Amino acid sequence: MVVSPVRANEDSRTRTAPAFGEADDGRSHSPNSSESHSSTYSSSTTASLSTGTGSASSDSRPQTLTTEASDWRSSGPKPKSLYSNPSPEPSPRASSFGERDAFTVSVTADLREPDVDVLQRRPSIVTDDNFLSTRRADGNLLTPVSPPSNSPSPNSPVPAYPGWLSAVVAPLKSFINDRLDPRDLYTDLREIAEGESGSVYAARVLASPTSPEKKPDSFVAIKNIAIMPSGSPKIDDLQRELTLMKGLSHPHILTMDALYVDLVEDSLWIRMELMERSIADVIALVEEGIDLNEKIMAQIARDVVDALCYLQSKCIAHRDVRSDNLLVDKDGVVKLADFSNAVQVTRADPICCDPAGVPYWQAPEIRRGGSYNALKVDIWSLGATIWELAETEPPFSDIADPRQFGTELPPLRQPEIYSRSLHDFLNLCSSSSSSRPDPHDLLNTSFIRNLSGRRPIINLLAECRDIEERLSRRQSTDSAGTVSRS
Repeated sequence: MVVSPVRANEDSRTRTAPAFGEADDGRSHSPNSSESHSSTYSSSTTASLSTGTGSASSDSRPQTLTTEASDWRSSGPKPKSLYSNPSPEPSPRASSFGERDAFTVSVTADLREPDVDVLQRRPSIVTDDNFLSTRRADGNLLTPVSPPSNSPSPNSPVPAYPGWLSAVVAPLKSFINDRLDPRDLYTDLREIAEGESGSVYAARVLASPTSPEKKPDSFVAIKNIAIMPSGSPKIDDLQRELTLMKGLSHPHILTMDALYVDLVEDSLWIRMELMERSIADVIALVEEGIDLNEKIMAQIARDVVDALCYLQSKCIAHRDVRSDNLLVDKDGVVKLADFSNAVQVTRADPICCDPAGVPYWQAPEIRRGGSYNALKVDIWSLGATIWELAETEPPFSDIADPRQFGTELPPLRQPEIYSRSLHDFLNLCSSSSSSRPDPHDLLNTSFIRNLSGRRPIINLLAECRDIEERLSRRQSTDSAGTVSRS
């Protein structure tokens, strides 16, 4: 089975680590700090992949993923998300897509390297099929452990962490559960992705009598971010993101669930839901026979529109809607992830000036620079993502210079095979900002009403796993027949 978090609706289990403010206990082993926290995923990535089968411990960390990324992934500094690196600027390489610290994990029956040819556009990482996710019943809402106080108490406690560590994590103090050691909550950590900001692990939850509602032996995603004595902009970026997301709770939004400090390695552990895969990973398998029909596209669009309706009610613009940031769980539910570019505005003044997102999916008003209505840009990006589902690549990917991108979505290459309702939906999404519909308006379109339900998406995920297992077997056979001529 494939797993893929990206930002965090939490725990797939009835028993997990504590939500903020809860107590928990247990024993756990954790991987050592990753020696490298800078790896980028791209469509032209060559992945050399190796995952351990045993439980990770402090003296035996999971083997790491190494990648050689294509040149368009790097860009200037930008807020880091938990699962995803900041959105890169495009390069003339049309085969490259979104940045992928947002991890996806293809799970097959045993641990084997996936077919590199298939991974070149949308890499997945193979682990075993014991990593299953179930959903928390409590809404997976991450909120401050306790309200921040503006003035110290006469009986202020000793800082929770020694020396410099306490000062560096101070901006996150209200979000950190400092009463628990994360190594007592999770075990069998396996590295499933590595990026610039840290490594991501799938972890098994340990039993805890203090948290009976959390199911032991379920699995979660843990992002490990190293804490440096000199501090890091990542801490401030994370604080900003947590503050924006702390009131969000929606079935189609992936939120962060818990935050801990690991004193052994001086790192942050961020707990999130372990997802099946991203929509980008599904698109990558179309060449292998995956059928992305219109009803499935409509169901994906409906889930995203529901998320955007909720965000609009909070005056929040995501500003980075794309296939890499749409994750699907084992029940076929699509969730919007990665809020590193998100911004909260007011309805009276929704204007922003800063660029955000990846140009292939960006609304034209962001690409041209200057001010724009932040509450209108996500609809364009949704249209670009549905266009990508139809064409298996993002719009304008054949154009090297983003300044030459159009102000409307390009026509589909085979328009006759798609319904009038799909064409109308794309036209609505790519209309000018002043006439572009709000998310609620899209709920009434004939395209959205023509959705598939969950079962076809669940079947699609099973198809993806079958294809990846077949490709893995084929690669194993090819490797076994290779003769070294050194």
